[in-house]
Amino acid sequence: MRSLLFVPANDAKKLDKAMACGADALIVDLEDSIPAQGKANARTSAAAFISEAGKAAHRPRLLVRINGFATGLADADLDAVVPARPDAIMLPKAEGGADVVRTDAKLLAREAIAGLPDGSIRIVAIATETATALFLAGTYGGASARLEGLTWGAEDLSAELGAEANRDGEGRFLDPYRLARALCLAGAAAARVQAIDTVAVDFRNAAALRQESEEARRDGFTGKMAIHPAQVPIINEVFTPSAAAIAEARAVIAAFEANPERGTVGIDGVMYDRPHLERARQLLARATAVGVG
Repeated sequence: MRSLLFVPANDAKKLDKAMACGADALIVDLEDSIPAQGKANARTSAAAFISEAGKAAHRPRLLVRINGFATGLADADLDAVVPARPDAIMLPKAEGGADVVRTDAKLLAREAIAGLPDGSIRIVAIATETATALFLAGTYGGASARLEGLTWGAEDLSAELGAEANRDGEGRFLDPYRLARALCLAGAAAARVQAIDTVAVDFRNAAALRQESEEARRDGFTGKMAIHPAQVPIINEVFTPSAAAIAEARAVIAAFEANPERGTVGIDGVMYDRPHLERARQLLARATAVGVG
């Protein structure tokens, strides 16, 4: 998933528009974009949308962001949306692998009731929204085979920390949030799941979005969340391997295949070692997944 677009569950017009925006995934939101008095209706809308959208031959992946466990609303959210069979649940304010285990158990029971195959609904966890979560970012490995991605957020974390801002005057994240970003990236690598970058809230600033996306790709993230359809084309472009990158990856792989006994190979005066080989294989896998390999 290169691009994951948030859409409020109670806005049918935005949901319909999002289906054609080119995002790899839609995150049907039951949490922050829905006021308390609208939660019940939003659940009904989310389930109806997912049931219908899931029938499309060519569609984005369909995720539902439920409310966090501390709200007491998560069970009702899952009761409503699991029978509609979303592709995944996004778990906000996750505090380590234990919360993923808990989510897995809740999904397993509801899949059985709905007659769905065990494990058919995956999990993406938002791993940095509480201070406690930062200390547990390395505990996701082995928590559940359902876990397919970790992402991070700065808004809830800044509120918990009592911060006045989470970005500086130039729009760059301040140190506490760069730490959260790094912990998410490392936690995803340790758990061997996708690392997904957080949203860029200034959705009209295309240049800043591109720079933030390119920095995320450089560091190891393979996708980014969006809050507006206009952000999707830029995110998709940045996280789609370029022709030059694909050619370089193929050259590295070919060089090692021609010299299987060697730990390093030279290509055009540049030395490549085994970590470069693994990185090349990962890039080609991503390219294949989006149809450019």
